[in-house]
Amino acid sequence: MLFTLYICLLWLSTSGLWTIQAKDPDTDMSMRNPHRHLAPNNVDFAFTLYKHLVASAPGKNVFISPVSISTALAMLSLGARGYTREQLLQGLGFNLTEMSEAEIHQGFRHLHHLLRESNTTLEMTMGNAMFLDHSLELLESFSADTKHYYELEALNADFQDWAGASRQINEYIRNKTQGKIVDLFSEQDSSAMLILINYIFFKGTWAHSFNLESTREDNFYVNETTTVKVSMMFQSSTIKYLNDSVLPCQLVQLDYTGNETVFFVLPVKGKMDTVIAMLSRDTIQRWSKSLTNSLVDLYIPKVSISGGYDLGGIMGDMGIADLLNNRTQFSGITQEALPKVSKVVHKATLQLDERGLESAARTQVHRNSAPEPLTIRFDRPFVVMIFDDFTWSSLFLGKVVNPT
Repeated sequence: MLFTLYICLLWLSTSGLWTIQAKDPDTDMSMRNPHRHLAPNNVDFAFTLYKHLVASAPGKNVFISPVSISTALAMLSLGARGYTREQLLQGLGFNLTEMSEAEIHQGFRHLHHLLRESNTTLEMTMGNAMFLDHSLELLESFSADTKHYYELEALNADFQDWAGASRQINEYIRNKTQGKIVDLFSEQDSSAMLILINYIFFKGTWAHSFNLESTREDNFYVNETTTVKVSMMFQSSTIKYLNDSVLPCQLVQLDYTGNETVFFVLPVKGKMDTVIAMLSRDTIQRWSKSLTNSLVDLYIPKVSISGGYDLGGIMGDMGIADLLNNRTQFSGITQEALPKVSKVVHKATLQLDERGLESAARTQVHRNSAPEPLTIRFDRPFVVMIFDDFTWSSLFLGKVVNPT
């Protein structure tokens, strides 16, 4: 029997400083403290995973949702036993002598609640689902714990009829993500008997939209020998900007109408690896404090990129090696023995467009009475990072090498 973990996500279109403000009047101190400890670990794991993926795919686009990967692996640990369970949690960056397993899972439960409930201005759907063959039965303890902490929905499927099972799963994900994730399973056959899915659908609105009429076809310089045509969006407005004196890059911070904030980072030519190597919590906090409001003529590609990864090898590099070998112990999931997790697959999609709450009418700035704007063109490889500043979560991390 094979156990496949699919982490499926979508982020559509594109607030704030990084602060931990997990304020919930219905939540007592014991519930808030795990969340405070959870956030730094999740962010550190996010950057570690991101750097591994970038290093493993030089010259390629990379796009992931770290908070979804952390959530899915933490949930999976509830069904692991022995050293496998310890590996999963330690691989996520948790020190079990400082934070108990109960606190970790309570922290994820609180995080999930905050991400769903703290912002009513966004469309966000998050969830976890498990499809298992009719011949399998979940252990009561695993079913109760995953439902309590992660709101896992368990559904039966006939995996002897893979075509029918894949249609069932695809339809479920399509409905949950408002039709934006379709045909998750495209292979003709599979020997899987149990599939765990984590999904997130997120559709945001820029606080200040790009000027729709100003979008033009333009060049994007992939490298010294490759140039592609892209639809380049434009806005001229006062935005948060930094020409970093420490790292070889410029960056802007754009806001959604809610708690989400987006960093677009433009490394100096040839310095992408240098910038990525230095990404950390400290770097983001330094940027947040150093950004200043500046009048900017901003050009960003209207982009759609996807990332799909079998994370098994990467997890091994990060100390979670038992996921893919025969010593793996996942006897805490079903009544019947599951010998190993065969795949840890993550899929994510990014789309950027012009839509916003307010029109960027400030493109009509009177130049004779205002300082000349800075011009920043994201017309070569860049980094994009999306954070929820209410929960201090890394929603998405991306490296855009070729937007086409």
